[in-house]
Amino acid sequence: DVDTDKEKIYQLVGDDESDIEQNKISISSPIARALIGKSVGDTLTIPIPKGKIEVEILEIEFIV
Repeated sequence: DVDTDKEKIYQLVGDDESDIEQNKISISSPIARALIGKSVGDTLTIPIPKGKIEVEILEIEFIV
């Protein structure tokens, strides 16, 4: 979160694997859709229920 300078790690997963308490976000969620196709260093604004957040992508890791 650019505004609060907090770092969070999220894993994009299938709809049936999502679990926000484990930071696993469904690929069909608004946050995941906003992140797909972005690159390290990109900054984007993501709409959330409480308004919007501005995030910067610091790292991308592909897990197989």
